[in-house]
Formats: sequence, C-alpha cells, structure tokens
Amino acid sequence: MEILIVDDSRFIRFLLAQILKEEGYQKVHLASSAQEAFEILGLKDDKVAEIDLILLDIVMPKIDGIELCQQIKQDSNLKDIPVIMVTSKTDLDSLERAFSAGAIDYITKPIQKVELLARVNSVLRLSKEIKKRKKRERELEEKTELLEKLNKEIEEANKKLEKMASSDGLTGLANRRFFNNKLEEEWKRSKRKMTPLALIMIDIDYFKEYNDTYGHQAGDECLQKIAQKFEELVLRPADLVARYGGEEFAVILPETGLSGAVKVAERLRIGVESLKLPHQKSQISDYVTISAGVAIAKPNNDDGLEKLVKVADAALYLAKEEGRKQVKDESELVEDILYEIETENEAII
Repeated sequence: MEILIVDDSRFIRFLLAQILKEEGYQKVHLASSAQEAFEILGLKDDKVAEIDLILLDIVMPKIDGIELCQQIKQDSNLKDIPVIMVTSKTDLDSLERAFSAGAIDYITKPIQKVELLARVNSVLRLSKEIKKRKKRERELEEKTELLEKLNKEIEEANKKLEKMASSDGLTGLANRRFFNNKLEEEWKRSKRKMTPLALIMIDIDYFKEYNDTYGHQAGDECLQKIAQKFEELVLRPADLVARYGGEEFAVILPETGLSGAVKVAERLRIGVESLKLPHQKSQISDYVTISAGVAIAKPNNDDGLEKLVKVADAALYLAKEEGRKQVKDESELVEDILYEIETENEAII
C-alpha cells in the first residue's frame, strides 16, 4: 500500500510518516504543497499514480487542501483514491466543504496515533474491497463484451448459413426450397388480406441446345447473367425471384393483379433479350430468349396454391407451344391444354 502525505508542516509530515511506517506502511510519499502533490500523483503529465491513500492538510498556502481534493476527484485516473483530511479546523463549514470536495474522512490535529491508525486502516480496508469489486466488475464487463462479440459472430454465421441454405449456389437467387416456403407464406398472407397473388413461371428457350453448343460452363454463366438481370428488373422488396430448377425460374408477386404480373413478365422477357447473349442453335432468335407463364389467385381455400402453380406452368407450356419468346397468361388457356398438363405432366425441352 502506498500513502501520500500532503502538509506544509515539515513536523506533521514526518510525524505521520513515522507512525505509518511503524505500523508497517513502508511506501510513504511526502509533499509540502499542492504542486509537489501534483508531481507525485502525475496530475501534470497524465501518468497514472500508484497511490492508495492521501492524507491531506486543509490549510496550505496558494492551493489549499479542499481545492487540491477537488482537482484530484475531477481527474479520471485519480478520482477513486480515498482522501482523509488532516486538520485543526473542526468547524462545521470546513468539514462540509471538505466532504463536498470528495474527502472520505478526517483526522484532527494534534495527531493521535490510535485515531490515525484506526482511520487509515479502516479506509484502506474499504479501498481494498472497492478495488476488488471494481476488478470483478471489469472482468465481468470484459466477459460480457466477449460474450456479446461471440453472440454477434454466431448470429452473423447463422445468417450466412441461413442464406446458404436458402440460396441457389450458382445464381445466388432463392432456391426451390425457399421458394416453396415463401409461396406458402405469401399464400396465407393473401388469404388473410383477401388480396391477389401472382406467379410467373419462366423457362430459357432451347437451353439444352445452348449447353450442347457452348458447353456447360458457358451455360452456367448464361444462367448467372439472366439471374442478375431478373434481380435488377423485379423492383419491389416483397417480390421474390427464385431458381426453380435447371433453366427454370419463378417469380412471386404478392398483391398483384393479372395485368401487373404480365407487365413484369414482359419486362423480364425484354430484359433478357437486351443482354444479347448469342445463341446459334436457337430456332427463334440469334440471342438467348425466355418464355413465361403468368397466373394469379385470390386465395380462398387450401388446395388453390397447388392449382396456382399448375396454371402458371400451363401458361408457360402454352407460350412454348405457340412459338416461345413470349408471355402467356391464364386468361389465354384453353381447357384441353390445361387438362393435358395436369394429367400427363408433359414438358417441352
């Protein structure tokens, strides 16, 4: 334990130091003025002092003990050092000012050894316990910060895993699993709100021939470019573009009527053609094109969701059957085509 004695009386300084050293406190610092105390405490050069207790005279020239105590308590590095006033002034006003400045106790002059040691030992025990508590608090804060950091890292890792689990590895779009969950979720929402739900099914025209001509790596790059274009053109945050499988894509459009969904599908079709991806083996264009089928539903029963997907598929089938590179919607379907799709599940390559 290190103790600082600040008193302009040389006799008092050495008397206090002698009593403390006889008690076993060997690290005792002496200062005759506030200036010397500043230097020992490191108040002038921002050094953190290793002082455990200050015995401070109230009456000193230039800067008295109360003002010095105030400056000590205002310093973030020193404010926790306990201060005991050593004074011959025991009037109520002086003591109130001393305690208001931050003193924890006082000792009257002339010095009584028993009183001095009792108060010093008591304050140092209290100071020791306070330091232990603050150390535990710091350790707890560090552990809490570390735990928060770990929780944040775990949360970020979980988000990445969740994204990986719900994303298509090639295109970065939502995968089939996420699409199915999202479609069911939007269906329930539409059913509650009694609003239309639109679905667009999309297929790249003659994609097998594209792969056969340019290779599967080029085919993958083609899928990536088209996926990126779809993301650019599907504008609302609530809408979802997904890779449905192979060269098939799907778009969920909540709260969208048939005309609005057709406009989105046409925008996607034109957007793909604007990429001008060469396709020598296409029978309808020199560039990659898409076909799309559009269907809507106003959810009012449980089996309507499956029907929505079948009707959108049927509209896509119709677009491909009638020449591809176009958008067809459910209003253009005829019963025999829809019946054929639902019973035989045929598909055009």
